[in-house]
Amino acid sequence: MIDLTTKYLGLTLKNPLVVSASPLSADVGNIRRMEDAGASAVVLPSLFEEQIQVESNTLDHFLWQGTESFAESLTYIPNMEGYRLGPDGYLEHLRNTKQAVKIPVIGSLNGTSTSGWVGYAKKIEEAGADALELNIYFIPTDAEMSGAHVEQMYVDLVSQVKSSIHIPVAVKIGAYFSSLPNTAARLDKAGANALVLFNRFYQPDFDLENLEVVPNLILSTPHELLLRLNWVAVLYGKVKADLAITGGVHSGMDVLKSMMAGASVAMMTSSLLRNGIGHLAVVQTELLKWMEEHEYESIHQMQGSMSQRSVADPSAFQRANYVKVLSSYSLKEGTA
Repeated sequence: MIDLTTKYLGLTLKNPLVVSASPLSADVGNIRRMEDAGASAVVLPSLFEEQIQVESNTLDHFLWQGTESFAESLTYIPNMEGYRLGPDGYLEHLRNTKQAVKIPVIGSLNGTSTSGWVGYAKKIEEAGADALELNIYFIPTDAEMSGAHVEQMYVDLVSQVKSSIHIPVAVKIGAYFSSLPNTAARLDKAGANALVLFNRFYQPDFDLENLEVVPNLILSTPHELLLRLNWVAVLYGKVKADLAITGGVHSGMDVLKSMMAGASVAMMTSSLLRNGIGHLAVVQTELLKWMEEHEYESIHQMQGSMSQRSVADPSAFQRANYVKVLSSYSLKEGTA
């Protein structure tokens, strides 16, 4: 029998399929359906230190816009007008979820100050979360702020949160650092139990009629997986922290690639918004079918098998690959 179990944040999960933070998990009924469909763990939506109603309403609008194209997803997306959870409501939702399901429930925190991060981290732990994901979404726009200063902010935050709670801590970061391996190693030393790669960079758009800068939320595509695969493959074996891939995971093949790169889990949301929560079962079936056909006995057997330290040509993850990619492309006759 094929063994799909994996270790993440000190937890033994029945498979590597984890639902990432999103409004889908704002409803306990949805989370029950996720468990039934095969999810091994769920990350709750982020608790923001400051609940800004105007921005929340705008995000709600853009999240719902376009869902009529994916009729099934409408069944699962909770109306965010009813999801205005401050800290107390969030903690109550966490407690209710823990009572409703058997799979691990991971809290998610997005703060703005040291006191906010540490204070809410303690409350999430006390409410019964199995682990905590620190969702660090910081875009430096001050020209006087150096990259070294930004990186130190991340390291200090992880150290402070880790020293204040006892549950495992995952750190969700973006991809844009001058030296991602160095930043990852520093977060690892600061106590991060897992690194979640990557936070998506939500780029605003311009409304030319009203001359406003507006949010622009687009669901992920499988193409986004490539950036995650590259960096997980590079980091595998260089940090003690578990590695999680989030963004671009849509199929069983995407999960397989994530495992072979070196990830412990593959997180998904956009594919569930498009196809419904039941898509988790489809992904698991694809995963099992491929493993059976290729005679893999376990997830552990494949983890890291395509990482930089395991492949025959490690330079494929370095500049040499840049040259190969460009030289391998030939323009078709008649094109400019």
